[in-house]
Amino acid sequence: MKALLLLAFGGPRSPDEVEPFLIRLFRGRKPSSELLERIKERYRMIGGFSPLPEITFKQAKALENSLDAKGYPFKSYMGMRYGHPLIEEALKEIVQEGIHEVVALPMAPFRSRASTGAYIEEVNQAKKNMGEKIEISFVEGWHLHPLFLGAIQEKIEEGLVQFPPEARKKVYLIFSAHSLPKSLVENEPYVQDMEESVREVLKKIEPFPWRLAFQSRGMGPEEWLGPDVESVLEELSREKIREVLIVPVGFVSDHIEILYDIDILYQNRAKSLGLELKRTPSLNVSKRFIEALSAIIEEHVTGLKEPSSS
Repeated sequence: MKALLLLAFGGPRSPDEVEPFLIRLFRGRKPSSELLERIKERYRMIGGFSPLPEITFKQAKALENSLDAKGYPFKSYMGMRYGHPLIEEALKEIVQEGIHEVVALPMAPFRSRASTGAYIEEVNQAKKNMGEKIEISFVEGWHLHPLFLGAIQEKIEEGLVQFPPEARKKVYLIFSAHSLPKSLVENEPYVQDMEESVREVLKKIEPFPWRLAFQSRGMGPEEWLGPDVESVLEELSREKIREVLIVPVGFVSDHIEILYDIDILYQNRAKSLGLELKRTPSLNVSKRFIEALSAIIEEHVTGLKEPSSS
């Protein structure tokens, strides 16, 4: 029996968890009362909590069942960087249950030190701190897997249905991912992975005009990846484009950057610009996404590798 450990960002599961979540995110610094109240209000606007932990739990269970049906016995766990269960808590539980072989899957399709690399570093540090003999392998580099691309394609098709039939061929696609400081992605494959995924997906659907954009940049004076989504919306408005579909290709689950940033903040901005803005449904626990991850994990444990789509 192996452990399947899904690694995710985390999120507060109740209003009381917002402050400790932010303190972990800010590396021990306590947020100002103004910032804390602002973030709490954003969570209140999406229901009072982050759905990400529950979605990750469901993804883990669905993968456990899928792999078991293929003859690969796994017990699934999830570990969060900034919420419970923390990565170190998950590893301790795995060892306490007598499992010493772990397949860890960062729930981030695009590679960088600040995304997949941060998960790997934290897992390895937690393992070192525990001093336990445990074998851990990491599943990376799945952004071009044909089944993953198919899952994205399916969500784009679902998103386009939200527009009237006569308007669908005029829809402009914005593919978005989390912005990162440029200093962290120099010589990293993050943007290249995103571009490769998008271009492969676009080969499978009717031609649409499109742009890459970044969202939810952090605070601080450093330069972040751009353009940001809002500036692209403003540019499209000036170009008299009306129908816009955001495809949050860098995210695999609903969370605050989807439900607040896109569904509330960008939606309000789009209305003020005269745009009709829609969003593709998130991958979450959709059948095709789970099938994709199941195949990716199977290939990882057997040493097989499907050819990338072309």
